[in-house]
Amino acid sequence: MPIPPDHPPYASQPVAPPARGPNTGSSAGSSTIGLWFRDLLIAAVASVLIITFLYQPVRVEGTSMLPRLEDSDRLFINKFVYHIESIERDDIVVFRYPRDPEKSYIKRVIGLPGDRVRIIHGQVWLNGKPLLEPYVPEAYRDTRSMPEITVPDDSYFMMGDHRSISSDSREFGPVGRDLVYGKAVFVYWPAKDAGVLR
Repeated sequence: MPIPPDHPPYASQPVAPPARGPNTGSSAGSSTIGLWFRDLLIAAVASVLIITFLYQPVRVEGTSMLPRLEDSDRLFINKFVYHIESIERDDIVVFRYPRDPEKSYIKRVIGLPGDRVRIIHGQVWLNGKPLLEPYVPEAYRDTRSMPEITVPDDSYFMMGDHRSISSDSREFGPVGRDLVYGKAVFVYWPAKDAGVLR
C-alpha cells in the first residue's frame, strides 16, 4: 500500500549517545602531548617563515653608525616593509655596497629622490636648509664639505652617524633603490643595547 506523502515511512527517534568507558590518565596525557607537539611544530614553521620572508638577523661590522649601533651588535632587519612602504628620510637601512655587491652596508637615509644635498664644513644642507641631526653627537661630526648634488630618481643619499669615519654617499654617491634590501628595526643583542631603532 502506498504511503501518503504526509506520513513519513520512519518515525524520527532520538539516538542515545554511545556509552563511554572510564577516562584513563594515559589517553588524556597522550592527547595533551600531541597537542603540545602540534603547537610547537606550528610555531617553529611560523618562525622559519617569518625569518625567511620578513625578518633577518644581521651583525653590525664597524663603528660608522655610532653611537646607536656598535661593532658586533646583532639586529633584525625587515626585508618586506619596502615592498609596501616607501623608504623614508632617517630610516636606517641595509644595502649592497655599490662598488662590491658582495658586501653590505648599514647607513641612515639622508636624501630622497629629487632632494638637493650639500655639505658645508660638516653641516648637511637639504633643499637649501640646514638639516637638524640630533642622532649625530658633536664629537662624531667632521668638517668635510661636498658640492650640491641632486639625488637621482630611485636613489638615496646615505650617511653614517659617525661622520668622521663613515664611508658613505659622500664617497660612493647615491645608492640605487635596487640595492636596498632591508630596514633595520630592532637590536636584540647585547641586552644593554636592545631596543627599537629610530
